[in-house]
Amino acid sequence: SKATVSVLYWKTMSLTKVAEFKTHGGMVLKYTHDSYTTHTKMTFNIFIPATATKDNLGLPLYFLAGLTCTEDNFMVKCGAQVHAARHNVVLIAPDTSPRGAGIEGEDDSWDFGTGAGFYVNATAEKWSKHYNMFDYVNKELQEIVEANFPVLPGFRGITGHSMGGHGALISAFKNPNQYVSVSAFSPICHPTKCPWGEKAFTNYLGSVEAGKDWDATELMLKNGPFPFTIMCDVGLGDNFLIGDVNQLRPDDLDAAMKEKGQKFISRRQPGYDHSYYFISSFISEHIKFHATELRKASKAAPTIVEVPKEFAETAGKVIKCKAAVAYAANEPLKVVEVNVAPPKAGEVRVKVIANALCHTDVYTLSGQDPEGLFPSILGHEAGAIVESVGEGVTSVKPGDHVVPCYTPQCNKPECIFCMSPKTNLCPCIRATQGKGVMPDGTSRFTDADGKTIYHFMGCSTFSEYTVLAEISCAKINPEMALDKACLFGCGVSTGLGAVWNTTKVESNSSVAVWGLGAVGLAVIQAAKASGASRIFGIDMNPKKFTIAKELGATDCLNPADYEKPMNEVLVEMTKWGVDYTFDCTGNVKVMRQALEAAHRGWGVSCVIGVAASGQEIATRPFQLVTGRKWCGTAFGGWKSRTHVPMLIEKNLNGELPVDHFITHRFKGVEKINEAIDALHGGECLRAVVNYF
Repeated sequence: SKATVSVLYWKTMSLTKVAEFKTHGGMVLKYTHDSYTTHTKMTFNIFIPATATKDNLGLPLYFLAGLTCTEDNFMVKCGAQVHAARHNVVLIAPDTSPRGAGIEGEDDSWDFGTGAGFYVNATAEKWSKHYNMFDYVNKELQEIVEANFPVLPGFRGITGHSMGGHGALISAFKNPNQYVSVSAFSPICHPTKCPWGEKAFTNYLGSVEAGKDWDATELMLKNGPFPFTIMCDVGLGDNFLIGDVNQLRPDDLDAAMKEKGQKFISRRQPGYDHSYYFISSFISEHIKFHATELRKASKAAPTIVEVPKEFAETAGKVIKCKAAVAYAANEPLKVVEVNVAPPKAGEVRVKVIANALCHTDVYTLSGQDPEGLFPSILGHEAGAIVESVGEGVTSVKPGDHVVPCYTPQCNKPECIFCMSPKTNLCPCIRATQGKGVMPDGTSRFTDADGKTIYHFMGCSTFSEYTVLAEISCAKINPEMALDKACLFGCGVSTGLGAVWNTTKVESNSSVAVWGLGAVGLAVIQAAKASGASRIFGIDMNPKKFTIAKELGATDCLNPADYEKPMNEVLVEMTKWGVDYTFDCTGNVKVMRQALEAAHRGWGVSCVIGVAASGQEIATRPFQLVTGRKWCGTAFGGWKSRTHVPMLIEKNLNGELPVDHFITHRFKGVEKINEAIDALHGGECLRAVVNYF
């Protein structure tokens, strides 16, 4: 069936910190980034209390500001940080509108355009490209925050003031399962019935009638009640309530909530106006309200993982199981019984449930891998369950579901690689991993005669049980099927990350991909999600063109159909070349073609494919002098233990489909050789072998 690809933007490495301020023991940080929802630069502030760490995740509370405001008003004016620090609440305050879109008239009014994005997704042609603040707040900003900062994922609170109060209410009402707690200060409660809303909806949406889908009172009447308590404060001295025009209309929302049986706390505060003096007077109560609700929800809904009874019987003992062992290069794997020793300190033993075949496994079996050792147990794309843990292991426990990751993440403060947003290449266990042993220099595998069998890429998942370093285990949501989770262990994640992290492909750019296996198709899927306007898929096998086009390729080219090399073909088709090119073949001649097809002046070419031992890449220096950049990626730049669980969540939320990569399925370790044959057959993207 035709693949459907939801837009997912993930530029975790594109954040630029522009300011930082220490306050109440924590830090207020200001960041800018390129937005895929507004197609402009966006800015947000975040307060991280000193108590919020990776081991004690903060409770995220989003604050949406009102008309004429920016990301600074809330952080600077109302003293919320002292209260947030007491409750381990992380405060996130985005800008209220896109800036610099260059739309005629956007700066003319204080209550429209850059003065008031109104937290909707505009549908009117003039505004629809940039004015998508609803998706920015409820999708993109949350992706960024949960990927980069120590916040509790999946549990969020939202609040706001005036227009931002309206934004908080409709965000929760339109996404009731996305928020645990909701509050508002002086919200615009019934915007289809007030001048501010009428102006915004007429211009952004084409009519006031269309605004009913973005109106808190109308949404309450249509879809309420919602599964959370709503807290609202309004000052009785507010000139927008008691002036010539009632812009707020809180009584309308109160009446709707009563009619629908909604749980709510609605308070009128005598003498208070519409300013931040009002917000600062009651912000402590709102933060306490959100912290209480968030903490209650996170504790009341723990993830319950059932530990198989068999694990209690095997913990601390040697496990005998089946494994497909590579005894020599270019020979079929032999399925034999192996001994898997218990995990030592800092190690984890797992039961492998499913494994996906990757070309890297085949590459090593061919004898071309300089680090390839025999006998060894190959395999590195798997979904597994923790059977037992060694001394000192704290991040996973028996019963947890994990994806083994060949790129570890130690997260030690002294590791400059893990602490840097520039790379994912933690070298903590690289030396021993490359020698086929565990960090202590020994193997956990032996054969029936007690002879050593080597590990592979720190994973060795062609075995029913294997031992991993703790820092190579990405703990994932147990709701994820492990025979799909395995896809995120290497190839698919690599292709996605090459686009989103390494090259940061922008909207309306052009992309060319050599090699339409799983990695190349993941590149196409990610490029489409990033808004690339023209995507070239290049492969010698035209059978792969159908899925490539379903995932977003606009042009599919077979080099056999052309007398010229593909770089010349692409330059002729585009005049100056392609903005971003990707080699997914491992062929050094193709790598050169990809570079020389890159756009003069700014083209970027990314090497993803692994070349054979001893191969070197070459080009004329002039290609680089004239503005092209050559780069490479390992595991797509993802920090494994941080980002693999988040990619899994995107799949569970329906935002990142991967089923189309699984073209073949097999049952049992004994079928791994058949899976390898399928991978060689030319029609296989990923062959998944279920062991149990």
